[in-house]
Amino acid sequence: MPAFSVPPVSMVMLGVRNIEQSVSFYRDKLGIKVQMQFEGFAFLDTGTVRVILSEALAKNSANVAGATEVIFTVEDVRAATDALKQQGITFSHEPHQVNGPMWAANFPDPDGHLLTLFGPERKAA
Repeated sequence: MPAFSVPPVSMVMLGVRNIEQSVSFYRDKLGIKVQMQFEGFAFLDTGTVRVILSEALAKNSANVAGATEVIFTVEDVRAATDALKQQGITFSHEPHQVNGPMWAANFPDPDGHLLTLFGPERKAA
């Protein structure tokens, strides 16, 4: 077993072409509560694993059905990135600020699926 193991999946991001249409579908037709929404993004309350709708993810993917991102919430993005690098993981995007205090670092799995570490840049003291 490696020295560092990623935590359970906390979020799945789905690429959508029209955020308002998708929010309406999930909220009004499926009865899923929208926790938070801002330009191009909506966070849905789906229980243990949060679903995020993202227009940006769809814009960067040729196939929207494949515009999916599996997100692992960590307490320290930089430390988790460093630990995975020591285990041979190559990152496509180094740690970067995404929104307020939240940071992300991205890496592909062997088939090219996008995996992300997400959380604060550093662990709170």
